[in-house]
Amino acid sequence: MVRKTTTITAAAAMSLCRSMIDPFTNLETSHAELREQFDMPVTEQRKRRMNEHASSDSGEMTSYPDWAHFPGIFSPEILYRNDVHELKIAMEMAANDFRRSTCSKLVLHLRDSNGHSAHVATAVIDLVNRKRVQAIIGTVSPQEAALVSEFDKVTKDIPIISIPPTSSLLPPLPSQSPFLVQMSPNITAHMQCNAAIISHFRWHKVTAIYENSNSVSTDSGLVTLLSDALELTDSAVKSHAAFPPVSSLSDPRAFVEKELKKLQSKSNRVFVVLQSSLQFAMILFEKAKQMGMMESGYVWIVSDEIASLLDSVDDNFISANMQGVIGCKTNFVDTSKSYRQFKLMFRRKYRLVYPEEEEYSNPSLFALRAYDATLALAMALKKSQGRTNSKELLNSLLSSDFRGLSGEVSFKNGELSQSPVFRIINVVGRKYREITFWSPEFGFVENLARDAWIKVRIGGGSNSALSSVYWPGGSLVVPKGWTLGSEEKPLKIGVPARDAFNQFVRVSYDQERNGLFVSGFSVDVFKAVVGRLPYHLPYVLIPFNGSYDDMVTAVYNKSLDAAVGDTEIMADRYEYAEFSQPYLESGLIMVVPVKPDKFKEIWMFMKAFKMQMWVLMPSMHILTAFVIWLIERGENNPDFVHPHSSKIWTVLWFSFTLLFFAQTCFTAVLASIITVSRLQPSVVDIEYLKSTNASVGCDGNSFIVRYLNNVLQFENQSIQHINTISDYPEAFQKGKIAAAFFVEPHAKVFLATYCEGYTMAGPKYKLGGFGFVILKSFFFLGKQADQEFFQEMYPESYADSSTFICYSTRNPP
Repeated sequence: MVRKTTTITAAAAMSLCRSMIDPFTNLETSHAELREQFDMPVTEQRKRRMNEHASSDSGEMTSYPDWAHFPGIFSPEILYRNDVHELKIAMEMAANDFRRSTCSKLVLHLRDSNGHSAHVATAVIDLVNRKRVQAIIGTVSPQEAALVSEFDKVTKDIPIISIPPTSSLLPPLPSQSPFLVQMSPNITAHMQCNAAIISHFRWHKVTAIYENSNSVSTDSGLVTLLSDALELTDSAVKSHAAFPPVSSLSDPRAFVEKELKKLQSKSNRVFVVLQSSLQFAMILFEKAKQMGMMESGYVWIVSDEIASLLDSVDDNFISANMQGVIGCKTNFVDTSKSYRQFKLMFRRKYRLVYPEEEEYSNPSLFALRAYDATLALAMALKKSQGRTNSKELLNSLLSSDFRGLSGEVSFKNGELSQSPVFRIINVVGRKYREITFWSPEFGFVENLARDAWIKVRIGGGSNSALSSVYWPGGSLVVPKGWTLGSEEKPLKIGVPARDAFNQFVRVSYDQERNGLFVSGFSVDVFKAVVGRLPYHLPYVLIPFNGSYDDMVTAVYNKSLDAAVGDTEIMADRYEYAEFSQPYLESGLIMVVPVKPDKFKEIWMFMKAFKMQMWVLMPSMHILTAFVIWLIERGENNPDFVHPHSSKIWTVLWFSFTLLFFAQTCFTAVLASIITVSRLQPSVVDIEYLKSTNASVGCDGNSFIVRYLNNVLQFENQSIQHINTISDYPEAFQKGKIAAAFFVEPHAKVFLATYCEGYTMAGPKYKLGGFGFVILKSFFFLGKQADQEFFQEMYPESYADSSTFICYSTRNPP
């Protein structure tokens, strides 16, 4: 589609003027007259339109005085597709409404800048010098306005109304273009809105992307404004990428792809598009989708100029390339009667003039501002009556104060004075949804109630709304915003493939996935910790066939980036790698079989009481029995007429039942004594093992072999290598080993599995604990300098001391 730039020339027929009235009070009347125009046959409408365009292109101005001329310049590098068309339609409607309200006629002319700032300057100079216009209106940037002033002194004092996409302009310097009036609020509010979103989701580093608005200067000041807004949120701009205007590139898609590859290779995953034409944005997101940068873990935030024009983008493109994008869209009242009437007339005229774009005929915010800007300038010209200079015209324009379709139209410091309210949108499916609102005064709010024009009432809070964001890749989990690597080149994490205790690391074959599956307690801890990191960490678990020392050496040789498992933190291993903080305490434990004493067990019950107690109890029982017998014998009780041997056994049975069944204290003490007796270790001292040259067993892949040899002074021939946990009982039973040495977590697993026949013995030798092995060029949360650095960058994560943190010094967060 060929895009045109438009020049608008207006002349007021003063002899037909009525008293000036607010054009918005007569919108209904004006639109009624417009309906009559649209009710004409299509052939007559086209004939009239062709005549109007022919007269405008010829530059005929003989019927109107030169003081009323004002052109409008559209720069096609700022808007795309139907955007130039809708601004032209909106300005034509404003001219018609103004004519019907005041009997003053405005004539529109087209000009084409071909996307070059020099052409814009040439067109403005030509219109000012040849047509003697007194004002300029269009999408003229501050840099282009300054360029015009530099080239021609006559145009230096000509008022220029700029109708930009909201966030595309920096505040102009007074020395550059004092007569520039921006039909947009201060851009600082837009940057604050972006900063509020970034702060809410706790992203600490972002990448800024922007397209330069023209070829004569750069817009790097946008990055400075965003950085200033982020200073209050503990966030910062990590890097930025500036793109030249699309119109200046011979192959924009190849150029965008090249630049995106540079951004993809970096660690940051939060991208803020500060300034962009719709054409550039569509190329950007199309390439990002193709390169996998619209998948889970990425964040894309677009500015108002894109968010407000999404209705002009094909639904299929949105659903295919922009899912999960969030953005700030300037809010305006779209439920008022005047807006509904304007929208009806706008759609009818747009479909009539551009039938091939009927699907995108809804007016955007920029169309509303073009309408309001045209009216504001027309009213300022009307007040001047043609007898004023440029400065008075500018003052009259800046004193505008009326309620337009886009909001309150009043100016302060050359910008709209109205404080903006933004709708936070989220692209889902073929369209987008509005999830909450944000304003500089109140922050995030869910409900807006408008009495008069912009009275904001807070209703509820926004946590619930912002918690339901649909992110790229279809995830509902807030992305971390940072990664150590990329999905194409994840970190290589080694795990021991031959772990004697597979409760910690188990490597098995998964038939469904047709590959190896790694599980276990250590792996679960690692995955849980990675999930708590404040950035995305792509990794792959690689089984390592070798000893633990060999695995640490592989990290040192950079064959692996890190190692995860039941790896003991040892002083000598620090020569090759770093370690995380320990996730399990540990120590060296000796486990031996118990040694029961059969003879002692027979008379074990005697230890329940002292000897005096045993002597006292039978004496008391015999005395009690004698007293009972003596009493009953005097009464001639037939039950006591038995042989003496039977009476003796009765007395003894009474004593036994009284002791074992009635005395719970005796039963409890006896059970405790028996238990302690059975858990007596067969070996209680390591020195005994060494003096008798007894064999001991341990995991042959672990450091224990080296520890027994170097620290505990066991002979090499006395150390037996045991491969699995199930081999230890067999080795004990066959007498191959007299004791086994485990690290404490392994010892607990062994005793829990074989709970009878084994016990711990001897002292515990304190060790560093289980930790994750990290390449020396990586830091971990442990050193004082690293703690201070990470606390500054990620205060929330630092507060949780259980979180395992690692990051590369070559690419710090």
